[in-house]
Amino acid sequence: MWRHYPVLALLLILGSGVADAQQKPAAPGAALQAEYDQFIGKFRAALKANDAAAVTAMTRLPFYYDDANRDGAYFRAKAYPFYFNAKNRACIQRGKGVYDRDGEKNDNFCIFCGQQIFIFTKTPSGFLFTEVGVND
Repeated sequence: MWRHYPVLALLLILGSGVADAQQKPAAPGAALQAEYDQFIGKFRAALKANDAAAVTAMTRLPFYYDDANRDGAYFRAKAYPFYFNAKNRACIQRGKGVYDRDGEKNDNFCIFCGQQIFIFTKTPSGFLFTEVGVND
């Protein structure tokens, strides 16, 4: 019976490596990275200019999915000033986008700013700012 423990230990070690590999997304391809870099450059320029209209144009609307009234006007008037205060705009300017592929196989880049995560998702029309998550 004891002779099987080395084999069992090896299987546990290998199994944990497989689980880790499944949880960590692969690096984005060069074309996807280049598309994100181009998008985030424009997004950062709009934030630097504090241009709510330009940021709105680069945002998937409705911004929140539970209310049909959450259109561009709502985003500019309520969401933009709340989420893109001076501190968050500065953070996004210097933050590195971290690649992630979600459970729905969407390609995302996330920028972490304190307790918030700003998420940019590849859509059929290109990258868009899609949501703010909680950094837990």
